[in-house]
Amino acid sequence: MILPNTKATFIRLTLLLPLLLLVQKSYAKIRLPALFSDNMVLQRDTTVNVWGWGDPGEQVQLVASWNPTDTLETAATRQAQWKLQLKTPAGPGPYSITLKGSNTITLNNVMVGEVWIASGQSNMEWSASAGITNKEEAIENAKNANIRFFDVPRTSSQYPQDDVDAKWVESTPETMSSFSAIAYFFGEKLNEELDEVPIGLIGANWGGTPAEIWMPEKLFTTNDSLAKAATLLKEEQWGPSEPGRAYNGMIAPLTPYTIAGVIWYQGETNTSNAPYYAHTFTNLIKSWRKAWNADFPFYFAQIAPYNYGDDFSGVEVRDAQRRSLAVPNTGMVVLGDLGDDNNIHPRNKLDPGLRFANLALAKHYGKNLLAESPLVDKAVQVSNNQVEVYFKNGKDLHYANKDRANAVFELAGNDMQFQQSDKIKITKDKIMVSSAIKNPKYIRYGWGNIAIPGIYNVADLPMSSFRVHIEK
Repeated sequence: MILPNTKATFIRLTLLLPLLLLVQKSYAKIRLPALFSDNMVLQRDTTVNVWGWGDPGEQVQLVASWNPTDTLETAATRQAQWKLQLKTPAGPGPYSITLKGSNTITLNNVMVGEVWIASGQSNMEWSASAGITNKEEAIENAKNANIRFFDVPRTSSQYPQDDVDAKWVESTPETMSSFSAIAYFFGEKLNEELDEVPIGLIGANWGGTPAEIWMPEKLFTTNDSLAKAATLLKEEQWGPSEPGRAYNGMIAPLTPYTIAGVIWYQGETNTSNAPYYAHTFTNLIKSWRKAWNADFPFYFAQIAPYNYGDDFSGVEVRDAQRRSLAVPNTGMVVLGDLGDDNNIHPRNKLDPGLRFANLALAKHYGKNLLAESPLVDKAVQVSNNQVEVYFKNGKDLHYANKDRANAVFELAGNDMQFQQSDKIKITKDKIMVSSAIKNPKYIRYGWGNIAIPGIYNVADLPMSSFRVHIEK
């Protein structure tokens, strides 16, 4: 057996090592997450994060075409990560962004405008190609280079991810037809009302999923109510029910990206644990804001009437959503007049999209319009069998088409045995309700899974169902 010359071997390795490092370095490239691609939309008039990966110590430079004399520089950390903060103009574009490391990446057709996330379960996910009212007309008119989509694929993960498999595309009949219809109509209305500002829509949806999978799993290890709610979820074939799985795969990769806000349509699946939904949902909102480190607006749809096979699970979720408005900088679109008792996916997606847009225009963009439904403020006993109910957004309350059949109020004593009111009287922004119940303690309105709102405000927006305690 012949032993190698140890000294000679060491010398050869010493001489080869710099060459090996040089070869390795020559193959290193800076990389970007999928959110940074041609056709992307950046949030306007702010400072946004731009991040990616590269060799440890690799120098990274960025130049944006709206400010070509300003070069941003950083170096990748020993974890092979880098991040820059880029000031954006008022818009609109198109612009280009060039990044240089050992390689060069140029992003073209970049727009600067308003970026919104549209998330939830199937009603937010529902596309024109799946079937909506006036489908052909909506698809035909969908060509608009100022509206861009980034559609996150369904992804479940046990651990938080840092990237997704998606890309930005312009709105065309082909791309719009497979994107969230509600999100598209929302973006179209914003684009129109905000003087054609570019709109970036990030879709992150998964039909049939509960809220629990859309929030960080660690919340469930320290919160007994959240943990209990999660145990009541059924395991289904169409998606995960384990806490955090969609958050890890579909939301966590988005959290460094600067956004204007979120629109959300979800809750049908949580009829299985409805008593816990208000606590779950408010924690979801707070957890997203914490992840983004931003108090952005979070607007959500109150689920539409549908026959769930019981009496009250659907309306209990609706009331939980109404009570979730206690979280600051939130808003709710009421869809009680747009449901289908026998179809959990109503085909009218235009009106929900427009209501979301009007809500954003009024509450976030400062437009002067009433975009919120009547919401109960308080109920006060004024005699032994009469209750006066006061409302927010209750200007010029009126019956739908003068039909009082659906304006159903019920009162109850401490025994919670509700009886329908025998008389109601509307006076502008308040309602007097009379009942055979003496000294009632509780009042509810529209309390049923398939109850249709019977009262609207001056903007013809339907009143939300509610159940509240009566004050003396």
